Amino acid sequence: MTDRKSQFLNVGRRGVLRGLAASGLAATTMPLGSRIWAQSANGGTLRVSSYADIDALDPGFYQNGYNVDVMNCIYSKLVRYVPGREWDWELEAAEEIEQVDPTHIRFRLKQGIMFTGGYGEMTAEDVKFSFERVLEHDSPVKGDWGPLERVDVEDTYSGVIVLSEPFQPLWTITLPYGTGHIVSKKAVMEATEDGGNFGMEPPAFSGPYVLEEWRPNQFVHLTRNPEWTGESPAFDEIRIIPMDDTKTAERAYEAGDLDFTEITLSSLAQYRDNPPADTTIEEYPSLYYVWLGMNVENPALQDENLRKAIQHAINAEQIIDAAYFGEAEASTGLIAPGLSGHREAPSVPVTGDLDRAREFLEAAGGPPSEPLTIDALNTTVWKTMAEVIQAQLSQIGIQTQINVQDSGSFWTLGMESEGERWKNMQLVLNRFSMLPDPYYATSWFISDQVGIWNWERFSSPEFDELHQQALRETDAEARDEMYRKMQDLMEASGAYKFITHEGTPVMYTETLEPALRPDGRPLFIDFAGSTS
Repeated sequence: MTDRKSQFLNVGRRGVLRGLAASGLAATTMPLGSRIWAQSANGGTLRVSSYADIDALDPGFYQNGYNVDVMNCIYSKLVRYVPGREWDWELEAAEEIEQVDPTHIRFRLKQGIMFTGGYGEMTAEDVKFSFERVLEHDSPVKGDWGPLERVDVEDTYSGVIVLSEPFQPLWTITLPYGTGHIVSKKAVMEATEDGGNFGMEPPAFSGPYVLEEWRPNQFVHLTRNPEWTGESPAFDEIRIIPMDDTKTAERAYEAGDLDFTEITLSSLAQYRDNPPADTTIEEYPSLYYVWLGMNVENPALQDENLRKAIQHAINAEQIIDAAYFGEAEASTGLIAPGLSGHREAPSVPVTGDLDRAREFLEAAGGPPSEPLTIDALNTTVWKTMAEVIQAQLSQIGIQTQINVQDSGSFWTLGMESEGERWKNMQLVLNRFSMLPDPYYATSWFISDQVGIWNWERFSSPEFDELHQQALRETDAEARDEMYRKMQDLMEASGAYKFITHEGTPVMYTETLEPALRPDGRPLFIDFAGSTS
């Protein structure tokens, strides 16, 4: 499985971009039509599952990949990811785009991209507004824009993105992902007091679809945008059904209620050997990273020796065998095989070391007097992982209590903005998504993210400095070493036990032609074929 992951995660044009960056150019103008949309509308409704419900549809303040899945359908970006087995990008709202030097990117918009609600045609002024507001309003995802200084408008459709210094993730994350979506300046200014976060109420759309209806925890309903002037998407409607437990999605697919879904690794062998009728099963590598985190500011976990005892007591391979039926591999850090910064081996053995764990526990003065809590999502996989960790820690005398949480409660556990809950959090099983640049993994663990997404409250000046240096570094080998060192620092703190990158198997009806990123995540507007 490692070889297959490495093969699929090699980034085609990303490698070229890295080489160009070293010589002062990070990209060149891309030809239009490197991938062709469905030439005719097939009609019907595409029914898919999502691992969580949407909760933020403002691109400048987005949270999590499932929000971006929807934003990809209702907004436009200058460039977007290309479906396939290699990471690549192509033009979307941009007619032309070129990096003229390490800190200047010139673009020209396609004409005739319209905002709904009478807000008119997309212009370079909308691009300027969309990108600059992320910094002006101190967005929690402002790091996606790194050293953005400003956007200079040259004429109605043309402009220049100006950076204060080189920024390596621009082409792999910033432009083709969340903060790259363009919103209507006029619409947002009318909907908000100062052009800030509009949350779940988009004032205008510019993509092939519009948000017709959202029923929290029930479905997201997208319909064709009547003002869309590009190639028609294949389906009249897309219905996205949030399902916290992928096992539930599997049952929904087998009942005929879904056309496409991810499947659990624990079910993969069964589906591989005996797939549902008229179904295709495909396996993709994953950029997710799963770990057990420890709140270093909780009184029970302030002793580094205790945290290291927990690290060494945990056997990641046993967790994977129980929770994923052996259909995944233990991870060595945040960054998956095939990406810059991947570590070949962690300093804490993936299988743990009980003798070392007992030594650290003795140095800590013995186990805590009260059971430690393990917070986990209320799904089969996460509960299984928590139970295995509970058993493993009991081997060295550490008792634990498992707290299962629904997604709404879980995803605010460590956020200071949600009150005092973070103070009581101790151990937490977590999983973040990633994109094809190591920056997207490490950015959530800098000191500025403490109390936002850095729930372990890990803070290291050396880590923060390396993170900033790596964003500017154009030498591939030097950058690779920086990201490995950052993961070393995380592990040395005792606050992290890395577990797995999982995998992304999917199943879909044979008449469907799904469009997926190299990590198996869906690009819904590019789905083709037909559904039942």
